Amino acid sequence: MSPAPPAVRSRALSPVLPLVALVALVGLPVAPGGDGGATPADALSALVVGFCAVRLLRQRRRPLSRTAAVVLGAPVVGLAVAATGAVSPGAGISGMGRYLQVFVLVPAAVLLLVRDRADFRLLAWSLVALAGWQGAVGVHQYVTGTGASYQGQPIRAVGTFGPQDIMGMASVVSFGVVCAVGLALGTASLRQRLIAVGCALALLVPLALSFSRGAWIATAVTCAAQLALTGMRQALRAGAVTVAAAVVLVGGFGVGTALLQERITSITQVTAAPDQSVTDRYSMWAAATGMWREQPLTGVGLKGFPEYRDAHASVALSAASDTEGAGAAFRRQPLLSPHNMYLLVLSEQGLIGLLALAGSWLALLVCAVRGLVRAKARSGRRVPDCALVACGLLIWQLTDFVYADIGGPSTVLTALCFGLAAWWALAGGRTEETPAQDVVDGWAVRRPEGAPAR
Repeated sequence: MSPAPPAVRSRALSPVLPLVALVALVGLPVAPGGDGGATPADALSALVVGFCAVRLLRQRRRPLSRTAAVVLGAPVVGLAVAATGAVSPGAGISGMGRYLQVFVLVPAAVLLLVRDRADFRLLAWSLVALAGWQGAVGVHQYVTGTGASYQGQPIRAVGTFGPQDIMGMASVVSFGVVCAVGLALGTASLRQRLIAVGCALALLVPLALSFSRGAWIATAVTCAAQLALTGMRQALRAGAVTVAAAVVLVGGFGVGTALLQERITSITQVTAAPDQSVTDRYSMWAAATGMWREQPLTGVGLKGFPEYRDAHASVALSAASDTEGAGAAFRRQPLLSPHNMYLLVLSEQGLIGLLALAGSWLALLVCAVRGLVRAKARSGRRVPDCALVACGLLIWQLTDFVYADIGGPSTVLTALCFGLAAWWALAGGRTEETPAQDVVDGWAVRRPEGAPAR
């Protein structure tokens, strides 16, 4: 019997399966009262990077194109400088390792392991599935009163992440909404688009119950951008459906409506009558700016913000937040970052680090949007779903970084999202669907027009 064609063999053992396992591992419950540190997902991400490296060596192929190497490698410059100025060698090494994991190594591994749009969609649906699981746990916490404490009531949906990572479930569910919206608006089959619409609408419930203003804002901005990228007519239709779903969602909560309305209203009161969490955030932002003024080029060094915080913060800073519920006892959780990724990088890495890191993100966004426009012009119809998902995940992350930074068990998904955006921006935007490609040893190779299949 003749051996199976290369495409069949490679599809049966897809190289993105370790990435799917990485997504699934993030959904495992976090030990109550955990103090952070490395998680099983972090360990698996290191194995994924090693697996990718071994695969490249076996295939003897160049790892990255010149453009990809420059874009993904740009943050290394600022990290190397900031690591030398860290408060201790250990802090410099661990801080540099974390940044390399999230913004360089794992994204590069995703870029290299995703072969085609089918692999991309598999990862996108994996994020939707994870969001569904976390959302179901979060809704159960709200209904049964077993969630994290919010205004003295144990109703805040946090999923399996617990109150120590209050943004974990909100981020995961937001990723699911963004992926589902991209899949619903793209070129997938009608059946897949209808399923994606249902998933997106269902995930709005746990997203609302997370009471996370930053996640709400980032998701709203991202979905609006995705709709705008698809064209005005389709954007208006989808916008009408979204508004109707939001009315039903808020109107159907009953007891929770007042809390949700109060939380939504507080978004517009961040300057007039800010609550303590907003006051703390302003104080930490001012502290980060003060650190940058002292060391404008290189910053205070990696992981230096906690060491220099009190010397630059105002007396309005409470220095810790109260966490309780979802299986964890009451504890005071110290505020060790400014909850703004741009200010965190500016304070610890200075202008050199911020320009290198933010420049890498901006280059990815420009390349991703340019690939989307080109793909839409080639097809003359719908925008590719992979393009909408990639651009959406990147826009969400860059928007959320205004209110949050890296940290916690869900951080590895940030690396995965940057990897998906990098694949579309640096490789996927220049390829057609898999049927127009040959797959050789697990790699999608573009076939010239009119050339026979291998």
